[in-house]
Amino acid sequence: MAAIHTICPIRREGGITMAAGNTYESIATQTLGSAAASVTFSSISGSYTDLVFIGQIKGTAATFLNLQFNGDTASNYSRVVLAGNGTVAASELRSTRTAINTDYFQTIQTNFNYITTINIMNYSNSTTYKTVLCRPDNAANGTGATVGLWRSTSAITSVNLLADGNSFDIGTTFSLYGIKAA
Repeated sequence: MAAIHTICPIRREGGITMAAGNTYESIATQTLGSAAASVTFSSISGSYTDLVFIGQIKGTAATFLNLQFNGDTASNYSRVVLAGNGTVAASELRSTRTAINTDYFQTIQTNFNYITTINIMNYSNSTTYKTVLCRPDNAANGTGATVGLWRSTSAITSVNLLADGNSFDIGTTFSLYGIKAA
C-alpha cells in the first residue's frame, strides 16, 4: 500500500511563512544596542514542539553565525551543508565540533543585512538528539542549507548565537518563535 502524504498550504503572516494550522508564537526578540560577540536566549519553555529563530544580522567585520545549546561547549555538534553560488556547488560534513556553523558561503558582512531562518525540531524532547535546519533568505555569495545535529537528549532551554571571531553589529535582531502542534 502506498503512503499518503498531506501537503499543508503555505500562508504568510507577519513576514513569516508557515503551514496552515500551525501556530507561531512570539517568545522573545533581542535587538542589539551595541556590538556583541554573542546573543543568548535562556529559560526557554518546553511547551512548544519546535522553535524558529529569524535573524536579521550585520557584522562589525566578516563573520559566521554559530549555535550552541544549554551552554554545551564540548565537541557534541555536527553539520552537513549543501551550497552553491551559480558557479560552484559544494557539500561538506563536519563532526565533533564545539558549535553548529550555520552556513558555508554566507559570511555575515558589514554592508548588508544577512537574513536567516533557523528551525530547531523537537527541542523539548528528552529521548532524541536535536536537529537544526538553517536557511539564509538572502545571499551575497551564494545560497545553501545546513542541517545541524546536537548529540544530546537534553531538552533545549537556552540557545547561544555566536559571531565566529567577530561581533554582531548594532541593530542586529534575533526573534525567537515557538511552534505548537508542528
